[in-house]
Amino acid sequence: MARVPFADFEPQLKKRLAELWGTPPNLYRCLGNHPALVAAWTEFSKMLRHETRTPRALRELVILRGGQLMGSEYEWAQHLPMARKAGVREAQLNSLANWRTSSEFDEREKAALELAEAVTNGRVSDEVYGRVGRHFDHHDYVELAAVAAFYAMVGRMLDAMGVPLDEDVRNYQPRLK
Repeated sequence: MARVPFADFEPQLKKRLAELWGTPPNLYRCLGNHPALVAAWTEFSKMLRHETRTPRALRELVILRGGQLMGSEYEWAQHLPMARKAGVREAQLNSLANWRTSSEFDEREKAALELAEAVTNGRVSDEVYGRVGRHFDHHDYVELAAVAAFYAMVGRMLDAMGVPLDEDVRNYQPRLK
């Protein structure tokens, strides 16, 4: 049960959300209780999804790993179909929790997942930065760190607001462990 009600959107924001996402997901409907916040959130989220240089599949792995670490059912359920559409393989989804020892991930993907874990857990050491930096330039490092950090915030906001799963993802396959 949601801790905050679904909000009605102001007409201009409703139009913008429809342009970007079609029907706004429950997360946005809860965030809509703060119109300025949801407007800024929408534009930042759009940039991270569509105006980036790193491959979408890599970013979805980062998001899903963060969702696993936080136990965010909503984040996992929402991004699972996006990851599949972006080309993340089922074998990768099945072994994401054990990515360090899995042969399903190449070294670049493992570096991104190491960064995802460090950012989500709140501490990126110099050693992690050094290992990740062997695979990504500064632009892509910042981009992946921003994705991990933003979606860690998403997971924490989902929890704080008690956002219920959207109807279209209620039958997802959980892999939160």
